[in-house]
Amino acid sequence: MRELSIKIKIADREYPMTVKAEEEERVRRAGKLINERLKSYREKFGIDDKQDLLSMVAFDAIVDRFGIEDDLQSNDESVINKIKSIEHLINQSI
Repeated sequence: MRELSIKIKIADREYPMTVKAEEEERVRRAGKLINERLKSYREKFGIDDKQDLLSMVAFDAIVDRFGIEDDLQSNDESVINKIKSIEHLINQSI
């Protein structure tokens, strides 16, 4: 498990970090997405304060995460219900 020292630039500030080699691409993509969202909010709302922009990006990221978690939970429940249904059909045919 090799580690790399990289720098990620977010909101015109560089952040040095050490990441696992297999996580480098994901970390760089995350930094790129944050910067893209910052730019989008700056253009959409005319906000220049970086703290406000970063707060909005962080808030949206958590809302997105909650949505994904809700979807996963719903999918898990659906799969469990289908398995129970299949088990019931198998038990009936035995």
